[in-house]
Amino acid sequence: MSAGDPHPSHPVDAHGDPLTFNVAGLLAEPAGAAREYRVEDVAVDPGDGMVLTRPVSGGVRLLRTNRGLVVATDLRTAIAGECARCLRPAVTELRIRLEEEVLPSIDVLTGAPVELAEGEDPETPRLSDHHELDLRTLVVEAISLQEPIAPLCEPDCPGLCEECGARLEPGHAHGDAPIDPRLEALRAFRSAADADADEPTG
Repeated sequence: MSAGDPHPSHPVDAHGDPLTFNVAGLLAEPAGAAREYRVEDVAVDPGDGMVLTRPVSGGVRLLRTNRGLVVATDLRTAIAGECARCLRPAVTELRIRLEEEVLPSIDVLTGAPVELAEGEDPETPRLSDHHELDLRTLVVEAISLQEPIAPLCEPDCPGLCEECGARLEPGHAHGDAPIDPRLEALRAFRSAADADADEPTG
C-alpha cells in the first residue's frame, strides 16, 4: 500500500491538528512496523506571502527504523501567483512528495533524551518530547521549495503585446487602442538600445 492510498483508521494526535501525529505506539514497535494515514482538506499557511488556493490532501506513511521514523508523503495542493507572461492570476499545482528521516528526542522506553550521533546533521528533523511528529513544518518547507519562480496561467500563455500591452489573444490587432503607458518607457528604451546597436564600432 502506497502513501497515496493509505489506510485511514489510525487516529491523529489528541490536540486535533491533522498534521500532528502521536507516534509513541509506533516507536515501541520493532523496525519495519508502519502506519498509514489519510489527510483530507487540511488548511496550511505557507507564509512568506504565499497563498494556497486548495487545502492539502493525500497520504502519509510512517515507517519505523532502528533509529526513528521514515516519513513518506504524497500530498497535493495548489498555490496562487501571477503569470510571468501576461500578469493574469495563475494557479500552480503542487505535489508534495517527501521521504524524510525523523529522529526521536526522547527514548520511548526509558524517557532519556536521545542525543545526535557524532557527525549527525543537527538540521535532521526531530520528534517532540511527547513523541509527536509535526508534519506541518515539513509540508510548509516543501511548499516553499516548490514555489515557482515564473508561474504561468497556462502552459502556452502568449504573453503581452509589446506595442499596446494587451494580451496576445488569437486575432489580436492594435486598431486604435491606446498604448499602455507602462510600455511607453520600455519602447523608448528599446529604441535607444537598437540605435546604439546600429552605430558603427571602431
